Amino acid sequence: MKIISMIPARYSASRFPGKLMQNLAGKSVILRTYEATVATGLFSEVYVVTDSEIIFDEIVNNGGKAIMSKKEHESGSDRIAEAVAEVDCDIVVNVQGDEPFTERESLHKVLDVFKDDTKKEIDLASLMVEIKDWEEIKNPNTVKVIVDQNNFALYFSRSPIPYPRDKEAGARYFKHKGIYAFRKEALLDFAVLPMQFIEATEKIECIRYLEFGKKIKMVETEVQGVEIDTPEDLDRAKRLWK
Repeated sequence: MKIISMIPARYSASRFPGKLMQNLAGKSVILRTYEATVATGLFSEVYVVTDSEIIFDEIVNNGGKAIMSKKEHESGSDRIAEAVAEVDCDIVVNVQGDEPFTERESLHKVLDVFKDDTKKEIDLASLMVEIKDWEEIKNPNTVKVIVDQNNFALYFSRSPIPYPRDKEAGARYFKHKGIYAFRKEALLDFAVLPMQFIEATEKIECIRYLEFGKKIKMVETEVQGVEIDTPEDLDRAKRLWK
């Protein structure tokens, strides 16, 4: 089974433009993420897929591999689907460009899902981490996920799910971490499936898979890390790096 990683990377970001080129302990965020992904040793190839010459040059000039893509993609999955179409592989792992704390243990758990899936029933796998701070649970920048008894995703939302109408029920809340492992066929399917109104409303791309009946296996991890969506996140990442 040939496994590669692709890191979608846009220069412009609505909440924090240019965040991937911000300095994190002497290197850019995107270079930190690329190097962390390579360091896991889990992939035959790792590429940054970008519409930005700045990011492309940053990776290539530091000895990495990058692919230029079109600018008009709606999502990171669309961006890597374009890039992976002509690449020989079985599994594609999408690591978000703002995840400089990407590490081997969590990625290994996600990839193990496919080794056990002999009937190829799982279209993609992803990570979730338990969150207990109510401010984070309420935060719309934190995407939450709920799962069934077998840890297949039921729904993703920027709202608190499940809603705690009965606070004594002991609900657990999980944050969706932006790492996906796709079967190549599922990723190529994604690129031709039209966006539906729920995905368009929540602005969460993996909802498209659920709307079209795809199966997403969620894997719990305890590794929090920091996803850099805001300048405040970058400050937290700098403190954590030290």
